Amino acid sequence: MNVLIEILGKQFKVDKGDKIKVPYINKEVGEKLTFDKVLYIEDGDKKEIGNPYVKGKNIEAKIIDHGSYDKVIVFKMKRRKGYQKKNGHKQKFSLIEISKIASSKKTTAKKTTAKKTTAKKKVDK
Repeated sequence: MNVLIEILGKQFKVDKGDKIKVPYINKEVGEKLTFDKVLYIEDGDKKEIGNPYVKGKNIEAKIIDHGSYDKVIVFKMKRRKGYQKKNGHKQKFSLIEISKIASSKKTTAKKTTAKKTTAKKKVDK
């Protein structure tokens, strides 16, 4: 089963049991997460495409670890002007494991319409 989900503005193709690095989520290690922005589900021959999201489906995951990527060097220079600027940046990430692909069980309240009763007009003769 392949599922395409959106987490913090980025899209990931996942399956049950996958471990993926996502942008940093400010939660404790071991906490469970639920993502309801499911874009696409493929289960064998059965395919569901959302508009923009598939209704009634969600993904449950667990945070395994937090970390940071390798340092990225940002070097700016203007030739013949003596201008050089060197900066570095380390982006944080969260490692999550997909534990369950489920359908949400939201009960919808049915509307009951009451019959309208109208008063009959008296006709004078």
